Amino acid sequence: MTISLLRLAIAFVLALLLGKLVAKIRLPSILGWLLAGMILGPHAFRLIDTSVLDAVWFQNAVHILECAVGLMIGTEIIWKVIRRSGKQIIVTTLTESLGTFLVVTLVFGIIFFIEGVPLYLAAVFGAIALATAPAPSLSIVREFKTNGPVTKTLIPMAALDDIVGVVVFFTVISVVSAKVSAQAMPVWVIILTPVLPLLIGVIVGIPAGFVLKKVRGRYALPVLLAFILAAAGVGFLFNNWIMPQPVLNFMLIGMAFSAAFANIIPTTQLESLMKKFNPILGFSLIVVILNLGAPLDYHLILGAGAYTAVYIITRAIGKYSGAWFGARITKSPKVIQKYLGFTLLPHSGVSLVFTGIVVSTLSAPAPEEAKIVQGTIAAAAVVNEVIAVILAKKGFEWAGETGKPEITAP
Repeated sequence: MTISLLRLAIAFVLALLLGKLVAKIRLPSILGWLLAGMILGPHAFRLIDTSVLDAVWFQNAVHILECAVGLMIGTEIIWKVIRRSGKQIIVTTLTESLGTFLVVTLVFGIIFFIEGVPLYLAAVFGAIALATAPAPSLSIVREFKTNGPVTKTLIPMAALDDIVGVVVFFTVISVVSAKVSAQAMPVWVIILTPVLPLLIGVIVGIPAGFVLKKVRGRYALPVLLAFILAAAGVGFLFNNWIMPQPVLNFMLIGMAFSAAFANIIPTTQLESLMKKFNPILGFSLIVVILNLGAPLDYHLILGAGAYTAVYIITRAIGKYSGAWFGARITKSPKVIQKYLGFTLLPHSGVSLVFTGIVVSTLSAPAPEEAKIVQGTIAAAAVVNEVIAVILAKKGFEWAGETGKPEITAP
């Protein structure tokens, strides 16, 4: 374990340096972190090999850090601020997520019908495609200090999008598993998977808020860290002992946890606390992105076929057009209609988790279909993530929101 920790420390430093180098050419640092993960991962230099990535202690550590990253979302969900535009955010989330599901499913349905591939696989691709990985876009928000209508819409949408994605995916995979193996995923799993992380976060976050309200000064940060560990600990309990497989989203736990305490403590105290927390948040982001990039096999770029190209293009069309349509019918500002869709393109972390579940479901009853899903999404994760991070940054630039000071809500 000591050697593994040393390797991770070296990988962290190299990722930090590559991120700074990438930032010199005015690209997001996260692109450097992602590339560092790919270069140092098991498919290249193997500084971070599979023995580290698969180790229980490492995965648990990443889950704790994902909880910490969730504070980027949750601390921005102040009810008195977002309730003014709550309807627009909910409607736009539904149109962009479900729109992506429909576009990807329809196009692959036509292709698979022509080629004689089982049509249920089209719905699987659609279910994987609709989810968005919030960490890349949120890291751009943090690095470039973006502020404006697109940023303020994206942050709460990042949480809602994950919830919709989890519900649709597990519904589809339950139907598919029933079709191919005559054993559907239990209904309680489908219900609990999106709901349980939110419940855990809120249940731990409410007492955290009242404790933090009384604790000031140097003790506030240690108290916050203790409650983050408590929230993650409850997540581990359910993930390893209650759920049939470890599928809980720890970033959602962190989001719900921080949203709960952020609406209890005073705004000035929240700002002071998050300023102290920022170095930990920065560390957490780099490790989470390294973990996201390490499993990506750059060799797959050369072997990417037509399915990969179709997947990337149809998902982008679904995200952009769905976001545009939702923003249009809710009469959101033009800048949201034009540019929000670009910030929703990052995808790989969520897609790889979903793909692993699909492959484990199909590998025995339908191994050929499992290979199609695994090969297509794995290649798409590499290609899409590099392009998506660049386009997400350009979306904020085109919206005129980079480098703006934060506007404090009245």
